Amino acid sequence: MFQYEELNKQFIGGRWRDGSSRNVLENRNPYTQKVITSFRKATPDDVDAAYCAAALAKQEWDKVNPFKKRAILEKAVSFIEEHEEAIIYLIMEELGGTRLKAEFEIGLVKNMIKEAATFPVRMEGKILPSTIDGKENRLYRIPAGVVGVISPFNFPFFLSMKSVAPALGAGNGVVLKPHEETPICGGTLIAKIFEAAGVPDGLLNVIVTDIGEIGDSFVEHPVPRIISFTGSTGVGSYIGQLAVKHFKKPLLELGGNSALIVLEDADLEYAVNAAVFSRFTHQGQICMSANRVLVHTSVYDKFTELYEAKVSSLKVGDPMDPDTVIGPLINERQAEGLRRSVEKAIEEGAVPMLSGRFSGTVAEPVILKDVKPEMSIAKEELFGPAVCIMPFETEDEAVSIANATPFGLSGAVHTANVERGVEFAKRIETGMIHVNDTTINDEPNVAFGGEKQSGLGRLNGEWSLEEFTTLKWISVQHEKRQFPY
Repeated sequence: MFQYEELNKQFIGGRWRDGSSRNVLENRNPYTQKVITSFRKATPDDVDAAYCAAALAKQEWDKVNPFKKRAILEKAVSFIEEHEEAIIYLIMEELGGTRLKAEFEIGLVKNMIKEAATFPVRMEGKILPSTIDGKENRLYRIPAGVVGVISPFNFPFFLSMKSVAPALGAGNGVVLKPHEETPICGGTLIAKIFEAAGVPDGLLNVIVTDIGEIGDSFVEHPVPRIISFTGSTGVGSYIGQLAVKHFKKPLLELGGNSALIVLEDADLEYAVNAAVFSRFTHQGQICMSANRVLVHTSVYDKFTELYEAKVSSLKVGDPMDPDTVIGPLINERQAEGLRRSVEKAIEEGAVPMLSGRFSGTVAEPVILKDVKPEMSIAKEELFGPAVCIMPFETEDEAVSIANATPFGLSGAVHTANVERGVEFAKRIETGMIHVNDTTINDEPNVAFGGEKQSGLGRLNGEWSLEEFTTLKWISVQHEKRQFPY
C-alpha cells in the first residue's frame, strides 16, 4: 500500500518537494469527506521550473535508444501490475470509484501504456522525390517538444495517462497538472510510476495546484508546444483559444450528451443492460455516458419497465463495499447541480419513474421518462446518475433528436440488423458511435475524439503519434544545382 506521504508533493525536475505557495490544497475522500492528505500548492514559479526541467530532460531523452525507451514504458506497466491492489484502493479512496470502476480504469491504463511503448520504434519518416535534379527530400518525424497536460477528476488515472504515456513514447517532455480533486490518481501516482520505470529526471513533472494560484501560466508559458486538455466544454473553449493565441496546438477532449438509440427490432433485455451500463458506470461521471436513451414507441413501455427494474437493483453507497455499483459524486457542488437539473426537468414536464434521494455527495438513480428534446435537461451534459428516456416514431425523428445538441462525442444504436445499425450510425453527428454496444468505449489503437463542441483532435494509436509529433523537411542537394543568376 502506498503511503500518502510518498505522494503529496510536487514532482519537479526529478525531485519530490512542496509547492512554493503558502496555501494548502486539501485532498478529501468524497464519500466520507475525510481529509486524506494535503499539498502545498504550486505557483507560477513552480510551473516555470517544471517546464524548464522538461525541456532540458527532453534533450537527454532524444539520445536514448528507441528500444530502451520502449523497455522503460513496459516497466511502467509492470510497476502497475505489481501495485494493482494499492492503486485500486487509491481510486476508491480519492475519487469514490467502486472496485469495479477501479479495475476497469487500471485495465485501460495498462493497454494505453502498452500502445505508447511501441511509439519509439514507430517514428518513421519518408524519402520523397524532388522537382529539382539531384535533390533528395527527407521527412523526419520528430517529437513536438514539451507537452502540457491538464486532466479531469472522473477517470484521472486513465485520462492523464491517455496523453502522458503517448507524449513520452513519442519523445516529448511532459508537465502534468491533475484536477485539484484528484491530485494523486491523476498526477503524483503517475509520477511515481514513471520514476520507478526509469525515465530521465525532469522528463515528467507533476504540478498540483489550482487556477486561483497559477492563473493562465500553465498554458501561456513559452516552453510547451502542445496543450492537451480533458474536461468541460466551457473551460476547454477558453484553454483552446488561449493556446492558439500563444501559437500552441490545443488537443481538446470535452463534454458529451450522448444518445443510445433502441430501434423496434432490438434485443430489449440486451439493450437495457447496455443502456444501464452506459449511464450509471462511475455514477454517470463519464463524458461518453448515455445522457439520453431514445426508444421506439412500439417497445417503449416494455423497455422502460425492464430498465427501471434493472436500475432499481443497483446498490448505492460506500465505494469500498465490493457490491456497490453507484458511489459518491466527486463533491457536493456536483450533486447539488444535478439535483437542480432534475427538479427543473420535472417542472418542465418530465415524468419521474425513479426519484432517487440526494444526501451529501451521494445521489441515488433518477429516471425521467417522456423527456422532450426542448427540455433543458435534454440539452446539457449530466454528470451524475440521472437519465432521460425519450420516445420516437421513425428513424428520421430519432436522428433529429440525437443530433439536437451542440455536443458530438459518442453514441450507440441497438438493432437486430447490423447493417441497418451502421447506416443509422453514419447519420449521427458524433466522433464515435457503436452498434449493439454501450456508449462507453475507448481502445488504445482506435481514433478517439469528438465533433462539434465535444473537442478537437484525435487520440490513441497512430493518431496520438501524429498529434504529439511534427514533421521536419530536410532536403539534400547531391548534385550542384543550376541557379538562374
